[in-house]
Amino acid sequence: MSALPSAITLSGIFIYPVKSLGGISLPAANLTPLGLQHDRRWLIVDERNRFLTQREHAEMALLAVEPAYNGFLLRHRQRPELLPLYVPFEATPERTLFVTIWDDMVFAWRGAPEADEWLSEALGQTCKLVYMSDMVRREVDPDKPELNPTGTLVSFADGYPYLLASEESLAELNARLAEPVPMNRFRPNLVVRGLDTADAEMQWANFQIGGHAFRSVRGCGRCVVTTIDQATAQKNSTSEPLRTLATYRKQGNKIMFGQNVTGPASGQLRVGDAVVLG
Repeated sequence: MSALPSAITLSGIFIYPVKSLGGISLPAANLTPLGLQHDRRWLIVDERNRFLTQREHAEMALLAVEPAYNGFLLRHRQRPELLPLYVPFEATPERTLFVTIWDDMVFAWRGAPEADEWLSEALGQTCKLVYMSDMVRREVDPDKPELNPTGTLVSFADGYPYLLASEESLAELNARLAEPVPMNRFRPNLVVRGLDTADAEMQWANFQIGGHAFRSVRGCGRCVVTTIDQATAQKNSTSEPLRTLATYRKQGNKIMFGQNVTGPASGQLRVGDAVVLG
């Protein structure tokens, strides 16, 4: 095993406690069988118990997530009359139901009734807040065992327990844009810096962060969420940055940015950890 030519380090760690809502930047995070601890363990579903995301509901970007003791606060960026809502990191199994996320039907625990009421008011439709317990087994790519030979699990994330991107790849994209975009458009869990060339992480296979083994599975195809300003919920009228990304990061019919990654079931990462290939 050899170190990368230049000193590459982990420069950012992010969790998104509620899928498709705002993220929290952390100095350190624990690794679990489902990804980073507390990442995307909560999900908002509609009356049919089907998941909601910014793809169809851009206004979800207006719900900021702030750290709090043993949980987090949800705050509406444009409606101060809605007092912040406290949500614990974990729910209790007092109320349960099955929910649908993509093609998966998953057993979930209900959040508090006041959370349902707050979200329904904030989003203008009947909503429920649900939690994925440690007992749930949602496998990565169950129909593609060649991509997931060890039966890796995932939370309510789209497909994989970790998404990795580099500061250099974002800088390359921003150099091509009339108006630069922040990293939060791409919602990564792990951000690295120190690459010799932009997009070099797209070629990684096996690597370590802070001595913990990770594996790149495939690039991440991007969607309309990248065109949504996470502070205002406004979509870019010219479909940027997707339009520019498509000029140099298109594979087949997908526009790529960042890598889907699997990792160990335990351990801890810290900002500043060294990245090693091999």
